[in-house]
Amino acid sequence: MTRTSPAAEARAIPPPEPPPWLSQDAIATAGRLIEGHRLAFGRPLLAGVSAGLSPLQAAQELFVAATVVLAHDGGADPRLIYANRAALVLWRRPWGAMVGLPSRLTAEPAERQSRALALERARRVEALEGYGGIRIDSGGRRFRIENARLWTLRDRGGQPCGQAAAFGRWWWLEPPRSGSPPPLA
Repeated sequence: MTRTSPAAEARAIPPPEPPPWLSQDAIATAGRLIEGHRLAFGRPLLAGVSAGLSPLQAAQELFVAATVVLAHDGGADPRLIYANRAALVLWRRPWGAMVGLPSRLTAEPAERQSRALALERARRVEALEGYGGIRIDSGGRRFRIENARLWTLRDRGGQPCGQAAAFGRWWWLEPPRSGSPPPLA
């Protein structure tokens, strides 16, 4: 019987995969969100988070922030490319069900036109503050968001590549439905 050393066994075990919100793409998106907000509004997206964080640390801080933060790509029917933990809990979706979802599905059908108009207005002016609207979670439960900030995301070349939203104020419009929130991953 051949014995391997503990060091050799440790090398044989691959490191665990990072959670999806700490993938290289998600870290880059978090950086675009943070920098885009600063450029659009002249202030940090997350109060109290120092500017000297590494990209990984900034992505971690953004993910665990109490402020709801989402972003979608610049496609014809934009799909979500980012949702922090506060957004995942609010919409009661795990990362894999939220990221990739057409962003229009975060609002009920009756609200989608006004949502689209606000996003178009924000696209034209680069950034918009004070937006409010009604959204729905994965089970169809309605909630109202208030004082949301919407801004344009830019790629490394400075070209528009999507939009982002952040808000800290929301409330339910109906009583809770049965079921617990799904896991985040």
